Amino acid sequence: MSITSRNSSLLSAAAVPVVLTVALLAGCSSDSDTTSAPGPVVSDASPGLDAGVPIPDGQIDDAVGKLDGLANDLMARSGVPGMAVAVVHGGKTVYAKGFGVRELGKSATVDADTVFQLASVSKSVGATVVAHEVGIGTVDWDTPVISKLPGFTLADPWVTDHLTISDLYTHRSGLPDHAGDGLEDLGYNRGQVLEKLRQLPLNPFRITYEYTNFGVTAGAEAVAAAAGTDWETLSQNTIYGPLGMTSTSSRFADYQARENRTVGHILEDGKYEVGPVRDADAQSPAGGVSSSANDMAKWLDMVLSGGQYQGQQIVRTDALVPAVNPEIVSRHAQEIGERSGFYGYGFNVSDSAAGRVTASHSGAFLVGAGTNFVTIPSADVGIVVLTNGTPTGVAETLTAEFADLVQFGKITREWRPLYEASFASQTDPEGELAGKTPPASPAPAPPTNQLTGDYGNPYWGPALVTQQNGALTLTMGPAAVTYPLTHWDGNTFTFPLSGENAPAGTVSKATFDGNSLTLEYFDHDHLGTFIRATPAE
Repeated sequence: MSITSRNSSLLSAAAVPVVLTVALLAGCSSDSDTTSAPGPVVSDASPGLDAGVPIPDGQIDDAVGKLDGLANDLMARSGVPGMAVAVVHGGKTVYAKGFGVRELGKSATVDADTVFQLASVSKSVGATVVAHEVGIGTVDWDTPVISKLPGFTLADPWVTDHLTISDLYTHRSGLPDHAGDGLEDLGYNRGQVLEKLRQLPLNPFRITYEYTNFGVTAGAEAVAAAAGTDWETLSQNTIYGPLGMTSTSSRFADYQARENRTVGHILEDGKYEVGPVRDADAQSPAGGVSSSANDMAKWLDMVLSGGQYQGQQIVRTDALVPAVNPEIVSRHAQEIGERSGFYGYGFNVSDSAAGRVTASHSGAFLVGAGTNFVTIPSADVGIVVLTNGTPTGVAETLTAEFADLVQFGKITREWRPLYEASFASQTDPEGELAGKTPPASPAPAPPTNQLTGDYGNPYWGPALVTQQNGALTLTMGPAAVTYPLTHWDGNTFTFPLSGENAPAGTVSKATFDGNSLTLEYFDHDHLGTFIRATPAE
């Protein structure tokens, strides 16, 4: 999802900050040796392992014991239909539980094995797939993408030649924010979207952070090509299968086939209702994983254990460590003394207020998924929260409250209003004319035969404007997405949009000018002008 995915990524970096080191992943630091210390946790191995606040014996258990109440309270306050929560500590799943229902209006309840769509948490899961391949020598994090995907190019030939897998997994390729997401909405498949990215203008390479689902997808495709298989099979063979994640898949069809699965719910006018189905196969490495709380607990255990699971080394520690270290600033501090947010390879990374490193990521589908996980390696603890409703910060609130209880023994602030306000501000309707009243005496529209016809655009493809019974219709993309055009004033028409990347109430202008048509919603990278080829008869 365009808006909420971006928002949730930054939120988890800013409000639940994180970082990891080799020693932490290898389990070199633990509170078991220092829990009775009245002051900061000090490590003999490295100052980087020190923590500002010790965790007394039993404090993590107490935090786990409060989860039922916290989850039930959030369910009641938010109205989200369903939620699943799991906690890993000391190499074990110490909590796994479901709340609410899989689908409103039906009796089936959520349990720890209920499958949810993970949305952008898929990036972190996928990063461990890449780390596995780095560990066995298939690729390196700094392998040039073009060496594995010779046909993949960007607007700048020099950037194309130097672009690495890590550049794409850190969102520092220069591609604009959420590049390609709009193409997916129109029905373009993965290969078609990746091919069209070459037309987009680039920001400065390696110094600009712009969250891009299809950038990550391109990096994943390079790894899969090097491995001689497809991404979905590679994920199954390297991570899901070895960890026993039997309810996890990177294929939408597998999610749909699960009997014990949730459906997405969209929030409109303060109420949840069953939303449109989100098929994220086009960007599967970035947003297409589905899983359960129990399965995600196994994955969290593996990450916390430096790539090990039940005595087996699933991913080499030295290949995993780069993914969970800060590589680029994702959120700059706004005042002196404030902590910035950072991003690694598919993970948000930063430092907590307790002086502990944590790793996290959020996932968000506007049409019905809100997810988040947080790990605190020095405490050997991680939590994952999955929900089946439009994201309003519910998952992030629960992980933040739990992280507070783990590190401080109390919840330090009211997290829910902060997250709720931030998510709400990012889901406002888009468009200059959204929410506005049409002019009382508009200028007349041009004759219909001057507007209808086949229009073309190198990036967006064809756009067909037709009329029936005096009404104009715009049709775009491989999925033949159709928008009714409503006259506004003179040569300006409007059309409504709603879906994964368009919050409810979004309105776009469609402005005709001779043989050109400019679509406001599709013009964010100045690529929204279509040229008419042949007028309709």
